[in-house]
Parts: sequence; structure tokens; C-alpha cells
Amino acid sequence: MATDAGYAKYVCDQLHAAGGISARKMFGEYGLYRHGKIVALIADNQLFVKPTPAGEAVLGTPTYGPPYPGAKPFFNVSDLLDDPEWLVRLIEATDATLPPPKKKPEKRATARTVKKPARPAASGGRTRPRPNK
Repeated sequence: MATDAGYAKYVCDQLHAAGGISARKMFGEYGLYRHGKIVALIADNQLFVKPTPAGEAVLGTPTYGPPYPGAKPFFNVSDLLDDPEWLVRLIEATDATLPPPKKKPEKRATARTVKKPARPAASGGRTRPRPNK
């Protein structure tokens, strides 16, 4: 089940005080970013925060769950969305622990291809001679 855009907006609104929060659509679900660093996933209208020791210290005893089948377990904090102050502390702690995002390599400038002038058409408008029979 894909996440509703309204739910993703609600999560971002709850985390507004953290600053630099954005959600980006990914495969029908959403990635939650803080200052360009992915800190959580929003999947099936649930919030899954990346597990970190700092996040576990904020949570105490976290509830784990995979955001999608086959994924590693994340902290499932969907039932705690109504406490934005607590959620901001969790996201800030998680963000501080995670490494900075890898920089994307710059695109190389490609050499422009030079179009060759069109060859004059052979007699009869054909470009190749007809094979002999």
C-alpha cells in the first residue's frame, strides 16, 4: 500500500521544529530527509526511523519493524507522532549520528558530436549501388 501524500506532509509538519526537513517520493513511499541526509522512511502510512545508538537512547525501548518486505528493521515510531517535541529530539539525535551523505560525482562534459555533411545522393536517388543479379 502506498503512503498518502497527506500523511507524509503531516509527518513533515510534526518535525518542522527540527529544521531542514523534507520528504521525497521514492517507489510509491517517501524518504524523510534532514538537511539532505536521509534519516527515516515513510512507508504504508507509518514512520520508520533509521536505527542508531543515539536514537535508541532517546527511545529507551524501541519498537522495530521493516519498512518494506526484506528490509532491515527500523525504529517504528508511528504511534508516537503526536508528540512533536519528542520526535524532533529523535530525528536530531539520529541525524547527528549518521554520516554525511555521499557527494554525487559531477557529470562530465561530453564532447558535442559534429554532424557530418550529407552525402550527395547517387543516381536515381539511391545511396548504395544495386547488387548485380
